[in-house]
Amino acid sequence: MNPVVETTRGRVRGAVVGGTAIFKGIPYAAAPFGDLRFAAPEPAPKWDDVRDAAEFGPTAPKAAYGAPFDRFFEDPAIPGENPLNLNVWTPGVDASLPVLVWIHGGAFVRGSSAVPLYDGANFARDGVVFVSINYRLGAEGFALLSGAPANRGLLDQVAALEWVRDNIAAFGGNPEAVTIVGESAGGMSVGSLLAMPSAEGLFRRAIAQSGAGHSVMSADTARKVSGALAEALDVEPTRAGLSTIDRDKLVEAQEALVARIRGESDPAVWGEIPTHAMAFEPCIDGTVLPELPIDRIAAGVSSDVDVLVGHNGDEMTLFLVPTGIADAVDDTMLPALAASYGLTESAALDTYRAARPEATPGEVLMHVVRDWMYRIPVVRVAEARSAFDAATYVYRFDWKSPECDGRLGATHALDIGFVFDNLRVSGNSALAGPNPPQDLAQRMHQAWVTFVTTGAPGWAPYGSARTEMVFGDTCATADDVEPDLRALWDGIR
Repeated sequence: MNPVVETTRGRVRGAVVGGTAIFKGIPYAAAPFGDLRFAAPEPAPKWDDVRDAAEFGPTAPKAAYGAPFDRFFEDPAIPGENPLNLNVWTPGVDASLPVLVWIHGGAFVRGSSAVPLYDGANFARDGVVFVSINYRLGAEGFALLSGAPANRGLLDQVAALEWVRDNIAAFGGNPEAVTIVGESAGGMSVGSLLAMPSAEGLFRRAIAQSGAGHSVMSADTARKVSGALAEALDVEPTRAGLSTIDRDKLVEAQEALVARIRGESDPAVWGEIPTHAMAFEPCIDGTVLPELPIDRIAAGVSSDVDVLVGHNGDEMTLFLVPTGIADAVDDTMLPALAASYGLTESAALDTYRAARPEATPGEVLMHVVRDWMYRIPVVRVAEARSAFDAATYVYRFDWKSPECDGRLGATHALDIGFVFDNLRVSGNSALAGPNPPQDLAQRMHQAWVTFVTTGAPGWAPYGSARTEMVFGDTCATADDVEPDLRALWDGIR
């Protein structure tokens, strides 16, 4: 018999698959269109009949992945009026189990909770109530507009966490034992949520995969983006102006603007975007996000939250190898490219070259950008929290994919299938190859389950020894990895 659960807005009917009760497409807020377009999320309307929750709900307006990334990522687009919905996998509605809330990635312009890789059945199998959420993307979620609240996509995430607080007990979850988890833009969202006043008290633990506390832009840069978008659409950069634009047309315009900014790549015009590589991301608005998240974390905010944070060993290969950019970089270009990330001294590049003596110029650049974008932000979170004796655990995912003739290595997003123990899910082989190691998936997945359950993943905190767990062909802790490279970023990142 399909289970029926009472929520604060009405009853929902799920389905049972392999002993797991699954509820999909539950609205956690009202449809953010019509009068609510570009508004803060409002409560979903109540319903009287039992609502069927057997299928994923609508996804946020977005563009499809283009080549070569469409080869690596499945990204379902489901039509409908309300993308502010979530899904629940639970081993039993009569329990009181730890809860994991998954925040998807996609550079804040793509992705959804309906991606097959994000199936939560294996977390439910292991005693965790799994929740995955959608949130507004691109201009709908992050354009800074006069007359509209800032960071609406983050406000959506807070609204989803409020729904979890108020409803998850009915699904067998413990609202006092919630862990937020995200990868890439989802991990960056986790970093922002750790710093947001409105998110305080909504979660006990947090895991940030390939995203930490640095990936937000200034309000000035966000206004430049919104102004350029509005100019291209011949409207004012206001809530009223953009509300006149059809959703699909707005997505087309934001994609054209992203391509324009990427082509110009001028920090004098576009501020942080050429290095952040995202034209739409959270911004420091002074209210929703008061400061740079790492600065709030360094001041002790969320020091009562247990944190697990980490990165992949070869993050940037996904972006620079299949596109051919890595092969186009030569020794004459490398110093200027490194300088754009703050490494202006030739000795700094020499240190990177020495770390991987056989590396091509493109490979050296990928190492530099990996550290700037992913590794150093992880280190800074761990360092900042150590000052408050806040439990902080660090990992590095180092298993190397055989794809692209082995050049992908431990690339961006490769860790997700291992964390979910979903190596055989449709689409994962494009990144992981035909025979990824199941024993590594079991070990990594169990570490996440253990952290969600206890607040400790099974190895020592970062601490003064700078301990991190390395997940690879073998799994072991290492202390103070690449200290000479880390030191290069002091005062820069």
